[in-house]
Amino acid sequence: MRVIGRKTLISFFAVLLLFVSMVSRAQFEKEFTWSNDGNSYYKLIANEIVQFSLPDNKPTVLVTNENMIPKGHTRPLRVRQFYFSNDNHKILIYTNTAIVWRYDTRGDYWVYDLKDNSLKQLGKSLPASSLMFAKFSPDNQKVAYVSGHNLFVENIATGDIKQLTFDGTAAIINGTFDWVYEEEFDCRDGFRWSPDSKQIAFWQINDNTVRNYLMLNTTDSVYSKVIPVEYPVTGQVPSLFKIGVADIGNAQTKWMNIPTDPEYGSYLTRMEWAANSNQLIVQHLNRRQNESDLMMCDVNSGAAQTIYSEKDTAWIDILSSWDGDYRMGGWDWLNNGKDFLWASDKDGWRHLYKISRDGKKEVLITVGNYDVIAISRVDEKSNYVYYLASPTNATQQYLYRSRLDGKGKAELVSPTNQIGTHEYEISPTAKYANHKFSNHYTPEAEEWITLPDHNVADHRHNVYDAVTKADKSKSNVEFFKVRTVDGIDMDGWMSKPLNFDSTKKYPVLFFVYTEAAQQTAKDIYGVQYNPVYMGDMAADGYIYMSLDNRGSPVPKGNAWRKAIHRNVGVVNIRDQAMAAKEILKWKFVDPARIAVWGWSGGASATLNLMFQYPDIYSTGLAVSAVTNLLTYDNVYEERYMGLPVEDRKDYIKGSPITYAKNLKGNLLYMHGTGDDNVHYNNAEMLINELVKYNKQFRFMSYPNRTHAMSEGPGTALHLATLYTSYLNEHCPGGPK
Repeated sequence: MRVIGRKTLISFFAVLLLFVSMVSRAQFEKEFTWSNDGNSYYKLIANEIVQFSLPDNKPTVLVTNENMIPKGHTRPLRVRQFYFSNDNHKILIYTNTAIVWRYDTRGDYWVYDLKDNSLKQLGKSLPASSLMFAKFSPDNQKVAYVSGHNLFVENIATGDIKQLTFDGTAAIINGTFDWVYEEEFDCRDGFRWSPDSKQIAFWQINDNTVRNYLMLNTTDSVYSKVIPVEYPVTGQVPSLFKIGVADIGNAQTKWMNIPTDPEYGSYLTRMEWAANSNQLIVQHLNRRQNESDLMMCDVNSGAAQTIYSEKDTAWIDILSSWDGDYRMGGWDWLNNGKDFLWASDKDGWRHLYKISRDGKKEVLITVGNYDVIAISRVDEKSNYVYYLASPTNATQQYLYRSRLDGKGKAELVSPTNQIGTHEYEISPTAKYANHKFSNHYTPEAEEWITLPDHNVADHRHNVYDAVTKADKSKSNVEFFKVRTVDGIDMDGWMSKPLNFDSTKKYPVLFFVYTEAAQQTAKDIYGVQYNPVYMGDMAADGYIYMSLDNRGSPVPKGNAWRKAIHRNVGVVNIRDQAMAAKEILKWKFVDPARIAVWGWSGGASATLNLMFQYPDIYSTGLAVSAVTNLLTYDNVYEERYMGLPVEDRKDYIKGSPITYAKNLKGNLLYMHGTGDDNVHYNNAEMLINELVKYNKQFRFMSYPNRTHAMSEGPGTALHLATLYTSYLNEHCPGGPK
């Protein structure tokens, strides 16, 4: 292990924190907020809200730190986020935040009035840091929020607070969600204002039937403390849901008559107003998540009618699971509410469709053998939808646009001489966009452009210059393809050692994830950085690499992405092992020094590779693994593996503990006892199996640390030091 300096150490921790956020599926946050007219944007700089006009990017400070000092206070509010009213006259200031599970979605809200520079706190009679998801009414007169699992509405002018629900408890959750809805459906904000500002539609989740997983805190007191978490493991019936519509005038709630399976249960994953104040549209999934019904609900009668249905032999991905912009809700209505935009992979590729309001007519918008990666902007005025796709290279992504009427071919918008990964934040009018680009040898560059011509708007920042200056020959990263014995073509990247000598043999460390939540082989700058290695792997003589197997969420079509249905721990593991076998044939690879590591799902894959293919991998390093698939939550596991009551053998076949007796190599396993995602019992179940068969291994538990292992002084450094020393000892770097 090389000695590293202070600057390198700081850089290491920055990368590690970024990785931890990725592992814990951090909530997507935009760097800036567009103005309604799309001609400017707002950004928080040094705790001040600044407006930047386009195309010149001229800044104007709207709200200063002095403006942010409430009466009677001496210091300004520390702004976490801010939100504009529809008329742009008021701003919601979110501050004094607190963590709920893994995101700081509770806090205090203040209203700043741009006309008179006044600052008023909302919910003053409620507990501090208890307000969630506050939002202005469309008429700009009120703010609604959740506190204590109940809904409230506050009149901005008078400060009068009206409570809309009264039954909120730890188990009856109004306007937000329980643990599993947040983790697996990205559902957090659980209420919606009606367009006429007279009603609020909201979810109610009933967790009374969900058992608690009991975590144990043994360090904060001489007596242990039990920490219950409502957690439906696979096989448990889902929590109950209801959709209510609360009348702001009389605080009465009308419940929608949405059916569910009385024996198996079901899920309600999306809900929005249907482009008017009389109807809601919802997405209802069955327990297996392979049948989706879009239902129109009459808010006066509560009647629900199915207008559009889909079935899949595997599962149906909801929009927010692959497009982060929809994690807090949203529905794209077209033609004054007569049609809406919908995504489906029913023809084998993830495509966009225009669906009529009654569900009887549909138009395929994106035509071709490619997946839509994400929706970037609907520009109805110009009859286009902008989206990300990569028809010929699954490691990259580009901006395309297609006509909303389905006519014509997909048009590539990204420049053809910028080969790599593009990201765009497009203005509401699709006139301007923030464009970011990188590839494995070009550092991320940013610019402001006009659309659809993709011309640079502010010439102080230019992606073209960054691409021109980049020198591919100076990068030690290269992308490659491997065809396995099963005929599977897998994309991968590798970082070669410094002063690489092709006549020598080097150790290989594989980074794996392998499951449906993460793609690892992406053509982006810095893809080769290992955030838990203390030092420089290339300088220490390691080949570092990663490949995406079938089941990884790469844009290769429905068959590729869903090949792991009922085969998690089997198909993905074989693909990785068979790819490794091909790589072992390379003359510069040392077959005696093959290591693998991963976190979370990647740790599960690491264990399965070590146990199922012990003759390939000599060293494994795993952090926070699901070792027994039967311990994980019902939404995730049942989506990919089916119901345990019917498919239990598949769970056994895919679980690492099933094969623990086969361990031959060196294994380091780490887990936090306070992990509310992958519970600590996974570690102890694995330990029992390894002990049973006298398999020697190294184990490190981290008291009260969560899935991210980010809590407590010294944790990140300790974990990285342990990881690095273990790898250096059992799979030493350098040529032979």
